[in-house]
Amino acid sequence: MGNALTHIDAEGTARMVDVGGKTDTRRIAVASGRIVMTDYALEAIRTGDAPKGDVLGTARIAGIMAAKKTGDLIPMCHPLTLDAVNLDFAFVSDAVVVTATASLTGKTGVEMEALTATSVALLTIYDMAKALDKGMVIESIRLIEKIGGKSGHWKAAPDDS
Repeated sequence: MGNALTHIDAEGTARMVDVGGKTDTRRIAVASGRIVMTDYALEAIRTGDAPKGDVLGTARIAGIMAAKKTGDLIPMCHPLTLDAVNLDFAFVSDAVVVTATASLTGKTGVEMEALTATSVALLTIYDMAKALDKGMVIESIRLIEKIGGKSGHWKAAPDDS
């Protein structure tokens, strides 16, 4: 019986998966998460009146930088040369929603890069707005969609929360 765990060798030792034999394909991943906050904090971010300055601009840069560093942060992730990382922000009734899209043409997927970009952008929003609301809650970080690779196209079920 073969070892079904891809990141563990036959002796039980953690290892990085060898992707050398895989074919380069176009790969895209989209991740999302949200940070819930008071109306006061939300309005300050929306109008650019947060004490630390441009919250979303700073979060966008932080998310992009984080995606590029994913291989340094997550032990079994391959360091990847990304083609693009984009972050979008949406205001909803009680939160800012962050959506990150990462893409490349390569041998392995970019799900972790999209998730890392989302997570660090949300953490940056918290850092930039914590003077306005220390009780902000980061939640619902998840993969929304992935395209490419052996497993093909996958899309999450709609979030009904």
